[in-house]
Amino acid sequence: MRQIVLDTETTGLEPADGHRIIEIGCVELIDRRLTGNTYHQYIQPDREIDAGAVEVHGITNESLADKPRFADIAAEFLEFIKGSELVIHNAPFDVGFIDHEFKLLATSPGTVANHCKVLDTLTMARRMHPGQRNSLDALCKRYEIDNSQRELHGALLDAEILADVYLMMTGGQVSLSLDSRTDSNGNHRAEIQRLTADREPLPVIRASEAECQAHAERLAAIEKACGGSSVWRSLEPEATS
Repeated sequence: MRQIVLDTETTGLEPADGHRIIEIGCVELIDRRLTGNTYHQYIQPDREIDAGAVEVHGITNESLADKPRFADIAAEFLEFIKGSELVIHNAPFDVGFIDHEFKLLATSPGTVANHCKVLDTLTMARRMHPGQRNSLDALCKRYEIDNSQRELHGALLDAEILADVYLMMTGGQVSLSLDSRTDSNGNHRAEIQRLTADREPLPVIRASEAECQAHAERLAAIEKACGGSSVWRSLEPEATS
């Protein structure tokens, strides 16, 4: 399954007020594994960025003066996300802006829903942790994910952090297998390895007399310190029977 963890930064809060996307960051997951494949683009919005938005992401109009417009990167961006499931925190915000940008194109490709499924991790977090804070920073703290580099919002950095949060929210490591195989598509798949009945028995290495003596002395020291019998000592009759 191909998923794209996506985040955007914008000039303001409402596309209906003429606000535009100024940064897109995407991270690819295939079968719940980070592939290292990313998409990142700054965009010239052809309008002023609200001062409040600059305080959030630190992106200024001056820094975007030489960047492409959305129309210049739309085809490349759509090709990257097409057919995937988008994983977004507060999806209506980002999807609303992307749909607005698509609508402004000379030939509109329609809406995000025409090309992708969407999974909203904010909705998921509210269902899993009702009554608690479920911002990206709060989820990082809850799942012990390092977000110390996140002094300002950034689309690619936030997408990378959200990918870690999403994987933890949905089960963390999916397999305890120490062995994995790669299929014809390059995807890693864990396999169960069954041992044959006629395999060589594993050697049993028994403690030497000196090691047994050292162990007994250690138990005696523990019992003296705690003023009682150790659990190990109570198991010794079963172990030697």
